Amino acid sequence: MAEMDPVNFDGAERLAGESPLRIENPALIPAARYYDDEFYRLECEHLWPNVWQMACRLEQIPNVGDWIEYSNVGKSVIVVRTKDGVKAHQNHCRHRGVPIAGGQGNAEGQSAHGNCARSGFICPFHGWRWNMDGDCTFVYGRHLFDEEVLAKDDLALRSVRVETWGGCAFINHNPEAPSLRDSMGPVLGALEARGMDDLRSEWWFATVLPANWKVAMEAFMEGYHVMKTHPQLQHAQPSLYNSRYGNETGGLGPLVNPNLSVRENVAECLHSMELLSAGMAGLVHEKEVAIARELADVDLPEDPQLAMMTWFGLVAQAITDKLRARGENVPDLPRAMQEHPLEAVEYLFPHYFLLTYFSSMSSYRIRPLGPESCLFELWSLTHYPEGEAPEPPREPTVLPFDSQDFPMIPRQDYSNIPIQQKGLHSEGLDVLRLSKDREGLISNYQRLIDGYIAGAPLGDLARATTKLGGNFDGPILDLEL
Repeated sequence: MAEMDPVNFDGAERLAGESPLRIENPALIPAARYYDDEFYRLECEHLWPNVWQMACRLEQIPNVGDWIEYSNVGKSVIVVRTKDGVKAHQNHCRHRGVPIAGGQGNAEGQSAHGNCARSGFICPFHGWRWNMDGDCTFVYGRHLFDEEVLAKDDLALRSVRVETWGGCAFINHNPEAPSLRDSMGPVLGALEARGMDDLRSEWWFATVLPANWKVAMEAFMEGYHVMKTHPQLQHAQPSLYNSRYGNETGGLGPLVNPNLSVRENVAECLHSMELLSAGMAGLVHEKEVAIARELADVDLPEDPQLAMMTWFGLVAQAITDKLRARGENVPDLPRAMQEHPLEAVEYLFPHYFLLTYFSSMSSYRIRPLGPESCLFELWSLTHYPEGEAPEPPREPTVLPFDSQDFPMIPRQDYSNIPIQQKGLHSEGLDVLRLSKDREGLISNYQRLIDGYIAGAPLGDLARATTKLGGNFDGPILDLEL
């Protein structure tokens, strides 16, 4: 993946799209892309129908007949577990178009769900019925219709492509789109090595943010904002953040503060883990922090860099051994971290994030509700011993975006997002200016959106999408679109 010169790159000129807001210089993002009605319409028409969307977590539909509604930009889909696996159907009656399940959309953050194993799906308008496989099983007053309008295939619910990965069901409205794995690339394998399939929801929150969906997403595409937005993290481990974003030179590495002893470096790193755990739960789980605390006074090499590498290896191994002893199916963390390295935040285009550290994770999903409103959902994910996972949340706990009940880290991010949306309307703010080295992911996914709007070949778009894996805090790339 070649780094490119943002000034000389002319990829936008090769796009034949109709949008007047397409990106001409990849380091400059037109501000109107975040509120313009026409640009939002283009996204709804050309982006969302052609991409893989995380529709639900599989533990939400554990039993045959369990279903959940997933809706986005006016399209409603029923995801259902059948005897033959997970299927997805367009959520409309084949008679007069009324939704046959849920149908309230996602504006309030609630997810309609139920079980159709016995009764099937029943249209609330005229009582027509379908089974979990999408076959029409009952037409009230069938004799009133000409048989030619009641052909079996015509009455069957329209299927939607669905693939399962990482404990989730992903849907795509385009039957010709490349597979999920071909679209996302090697990052899926790296995440699988961390035990994605075995993670389960600990909790699920949601909120409506008064901001464009892309504004909300871009708050999590770089760590450059930590110093000001999350000062507790910066203060706890300044060597980590200053070496990555500041002007420090001559240090011993991002995990080592040259002004501290080995024991003090361990204490600093442990304190950082504690803050991450308190601020975001699944990001560093409390059970992992407790194990790390047990190694606070372990004997380590005198060399600071070697000492910290050794300590991290010991912590990862201890987490693996102790959680496996409890019956949790966690991966071999030292091996996974060495052979399948991940960024702190991994982004699955267009709207799903996974935040990683050890064996647990946090995840985010963002859906647009309009040009200047979005639904933001977050999960805490962790492993449980066989048979001990709690009842999974079937719908999120919906809170106001300024609620003090959110964990501290997202609460701090939410304090910026709405006011940034207001600032985008400021007179004279034509473009947003990006760092070519640390904010490249923002430019890269935005130009990928331009590719969808322009109608670029789906194979080319999938190949460009694979470049977004591991691009958190990364450079502006040539997407070859």
